[in-house]
Amino acid sequence: MLRRLKRGLYRHRWLLMRRIVQISILLAFTVHIPGYGKIADGNLSSSLWFGELKLTDPFILLQSFLAGSSIALPALLGAILVGGFYAFFAGRLYCSWVCPINLLTDLAYWLRKKLKIKGNMSLSRSLRLWILALALALSLFGGTLAWEMVNPITRFQRELIWFSFSGAMLLGALFLFDLFVSRRAWCGHLCPVGAFYGLIGRYGRLKVTATPSESCDASGCSRCMTVCPEPHVLAPVVSKQAQAVTSVDCTRCGACLDECHEGALSMKLDLVGMVTRKVDE
Repeated sequence: MLRRLKRGLYRHRWLLMRRIVQISILLAFTVHIPGYGKIADGNLSSSLWFGELKLTDPFILLQSFLAGSSIALPALLGAILVGGFYAFFAGRLYCSWVCPINLLTDLAYWLRKKLKIKGNMSLSRSLRLWILALALALSLFGGTLAWEMVNPITRFQRELIWFSFSGAMLLGALFLFDLFVSRRAWCGHLCPVGAFYGLIGRYGRLKVTATPSESCDASGCSRCMTVCPEPHVLAPVVSKQAQAVTSVDCTRCGACLDECHEGALSMKLDLVGMVTRKVDE
């Protein structure tokens, strides 16, 4: 039984690591440690960690700038720090490892499979880019943080502390839409935050990479694509047209690695490719 448990934990190791990180971040904002207080104050839009480290969501800062607000130096430095991290590693790491909405949408997807819900409204992946552009345009011409008026990410964090009917309705509608109407609609097609982080992490060096595997070549199962939140990103790798995932849509969630029992996929920090690209330029 112990061996079976270890095998099960190993086969879901990436999912478990993601959940630990996501829940730890939420707890950092909500749990008071005796004699210390909270590890983080604020929310994912703007936060202060350990009473010293100021972090700012660069998407929020950009909206604030377009709205005509003055930018304080600590907020600017916090945005540069956050933006630089995701630009170096991978922008959409935020979506799968940090964003609390991912917990909600993953639950909706899991229920879809359990209930065998087949209905799926087709939505364009470019829709989130249009919503991103609209949010920035409204901030510029409306003089306000347009997206923050409806942002479910901050709503989720607020609901953990102060319940509100409007916030619960928004999150419930998002969950039901993903469950009954369109598979992974929010994260994959609608969220402008994910679109923004995908753009700034376009050349992120943390990549899902294919490794030679005779068993994978023989089976041709493509199971990795069935569990991937953005299955189109794996298509070039599965068809042997590319050795690594290069699409900005990849969230580096590790679902494909958990599903690939042949060990044909791995997550690697590709610094060689970055050096090669600079030399070519």
